This record gives sequence, structure tokens and C-alpha cells, in this order.
Amino acid sequence: MNFDYPAEAESFRAEFRAWLEEHYDADRFGASDAVMGIVDSPDALERMREWNRTLADAGYAAIAWPAEYGGRGAGVMEQVVYAEELHRAGAPGTLNVIGIANIAPSIMEHGTEEQKRRFLPPMRRGDEIWCQGFSEPDAGSDLASLSTRAVADGADYVVNGEKVWNTFGTIAHWCELLVRTDPEAPKHRGISCLLVDMGLPGIETCPLTTITGENEFSEIFFTDVRVPRSALLGPENEGWRVAMTTLTYERGGVASLHLGVRKKVAELLALARTTHRGGRVAADDPVLRQSLARVYLEGEYLKLLSDRAVSGLLHGRPAGPETSLAKLVWSQCESHIAEVAGQLLGPAANTGRWGRDRVYVRALSIAGGTTQVNKNIVAQRVLGLPRG
Repeated sequence: MNFDYPAEAESFRAEFRAWLEEHYDADRFGASDAVMGIVDSPDALERMREWNRTLADAGYAAIAWPAEYGGRGAGVMEQVVYAEELHRAGAPGTLNVIGIANIAPSIMEHGTEEQKRRFLPPMRRGDEIWCQGFSEPDAGSDLASLSTRAVADGADYVVNGEKVWNTFGTIAHWCELLVRTDPEAPKHRGISCLLVDMGLPGIETCPLTTITGENEFSEIFFTDVRVPRSALLGPENEGWRVAMTTLTYERGGVASLHLGVRKKVAELLALARTTHRGGRVAADDPVLRQSLARVYLEGEYLKLLSDRAVSGLLHGRPAGPETSLAKLVWSQCESHIAEVAGQLLGPAANTGRWGRDRVYVRALSIAGGTTQVNKNIVAQRVLGLPRG
């Protein structure tokens, strides 16, 4: 499916491309400062914060936000162009990616005016980093089974419990925290959402080192943490609705996943043309050619799914099962790319960038919605199959 970029989107492309050429310094804000790699490097964190402020001061940190909150009110196609131009330039996005893309829409939709004025400006500039306190050891894909409690006590809630797989947990200033406030209600209806200052007494954050040796995630423990009632986002016991707002925007971001995938595929194709094995170019190996053709087609299929999702938004349809399909194809294709890199490079694929990807891809079947949950969504909403 192809669609034409409207004139306003192409005008924005020219504007943003020119700005990036003038302001983006690849030597200063390079690949080493990729957003998910900043947790272990204070220097990289500060460079990313500087880049976030540069974007914000020029009006490019949160283009989808309404103008009243410092955004540009950008439409769908301008957002597509924004992602494409950052990718073309090799430039990172904002430091506060979770706050700006996922949590801010929930604050805008469910927050008080005071909360909006307090939290949105420093979030947009990256002055305050946000994390999500959603998953728990016994409540991941089944998020509604969460057990972290918040008990009302005078002007406060007293919070006890544990959260896990919190991206940016060790460097976050604030957390969008889901808690159970009514244990007697059905599990979806007894949940509330709190905006929690991570510096409050009783909060302990412990980094989780992944198989790649990175501390991207953490677990957070809450022990008798007193959170003011003014931190409640939306009505009490209606936190599930707030959470769904956040997750809708999180999963809606899959529309640009094809950019990274197709770039990796192009790099593999170029390597295959320049790598020699057994006296011939690797690209001449018919078995390898078949593998390369598969990942190439998967990348193009992922773009098709992304275009379909964007087309739906342009025609007024809410984010549908296309996002679940795209997430499935993305995680599978990333895994296949890592396999083909090993097939092409042999032992050399076990080190460096390709080696890191080979072990990291297992996380992609979980991040942003597990493969099993997404398959259930596709089965029910696309194929019309009954619940098991």
C-alpha cells in the first residue's frame, strides 16, 4: 500500500531536514548515545539531555503534542516524516522517549490542569525523566493481576509492592505507577494510577543486568511510601482506563519499526556482496541468497503493515490489529536478521554489533507486548476465533 505525502508533510520534511543538517553533530550525539544505552554512561546521558533540550527549544521534541503544551499539533504524516528524517540523519530522538510518547498523552487526557502545567514542560525538555511502573513479577502480560497496594491514609496513599522491567528506572525522576486501591473490586476495576516522585522515602531501585551486559531495566520496591493524593491521575479505581491510554500510544509507535529493520537488511545485503567465502562472493551462495531474500521480504512486509496502520489513522480509524501484526513481524524479522548475520559472517557475528543483536533479539518477543498476547489479539480480532 502506497500513499502520497501531502504538501504540508513535504514542507515539514524540508524544514526539519535543513534544521538537522545545521544542528545535528554526529560526532557529539552519535550511535553511542542511543537512547537505550545511556543508563550506564553519565556522559552519554548528559549529551542526550543536551540533544533533547536542543530539539525542545526548536519545537521538535514533541511535535504531536498540542501547541498549548509546547508541541506543534503535528498530524500523522508529519510524525511519519519526523521519524524518517531522524533515521536518515542517523540522529537519536528525545531522551525522555517514554514520557513524551507514552505518559504525556495520559496526563493530557486524564490529568488536572495543575498536573499538566507541572509535568509536561520539564518532560518535554528532558529535564525530568519518566518510567512506567506497570509490570510486576506476577503481573506482566496479565497486567490487571497487579498487586502493588495503595491504601488511603489522610492526605496520602501508602504504597507497598514491587515493579519490574522498568526502563530507565535507575535514572527516572518520576514514575507513572499502577496500584491496587480496591482489592475487593474486579481486578480491572480496582486499579488507580499515581504520578510518583522517585525520590520519596521508601523507594528502592535496583538495576537488572541483561544478557548483553546493559542495565536498561530495573526493579523498583515500594515500602510504606507516602504519596500525596494530589498525585492521583484520573479518578480513583479508574487506573485501567489511564493505563490503556498509555499502552495505546506505546504500541502505536510500531509504525516506524520498519526503518531500523530495513536498514539492517540493506547492511546485510551489502556485506554479502563484499564478503568472500571459499573463493567466491558470499552473495553467490544460493542458500544464503534465499535467507537474504526472506529477510528482505519480511522487511518490506513490515513496511506494508506500517503503511496500512498509518493509512487507517489518516482515514479516522483508531489503532487496530495492524499494530499487533507489525509487532509480531518486527520481532520475528529481527531474530531472522540475527540468524542470517551468523550464516553470513560465521564466528565474526558473535562479537561487536551483530553479536550484541544476536542475544538481544530474544527481548523483542516481549518488549511492547509479548508474542503470545499479540497472537491472541490477531486470532480474535483478525481471524475471528473465539477466546480459548
